[in-house]
Amino acid sequence: MLIAVLRSHIRTHTGEKPHQCSYCNKSFAEKSNLTMHKRIHSGEKPYQCRHCNQAFSVKSNLVTHMRTHTGEKPYQCSHCDRAFSQNEKVNLVMHNRTHTGEKPYQCRHCNKAFSAKSNLVTHMRTHTGEKPYQCKHCNKAFSQNADCIRH
Repeated sequence: MLIAVLRSHIRTHTGEKPHQCSYCNKSFAEKSNLTMHKRIHSGEKPYQCRHCNQAFSVKSNLVTHMRTHTGEKPYQCSHCDRAFSQNEKVNLVMHNRTHTGEKPYQCRHCNKAFSAKSNLVTHMRTHTGEKPYQCKHCNKAFSQNADCIRH
């Protein structure tokens, strides 16, 4: 067992990925990751919600989904009373930036900074003129989906 753990650890340094998908040739360092990946091709979803029967290919996705039924919010902000249910604390990390003022995403054109990458992407459209949201009725285009809906 210890030898297998050591071999696995060494692969993080060497980049070796000996486990290859027979469907698409994508390679993985860990056999367990290959097993999970193959479910994309097979459509297998072995983890099923007992409340609504929604099924998932990865157990952690079921755990996150269950919070929609239980209301559990295990990720607590250390600055205020807000709590979050999302897996991997992504929402908590974003929320913490409201307290710290951190804005790690910077526009390369005008140096304006943003706390969320999605806000930078939206801002970039002011420079590029991109308008990816189009009205179904009159074909008018908008840079933001909210503007299209409001229209």
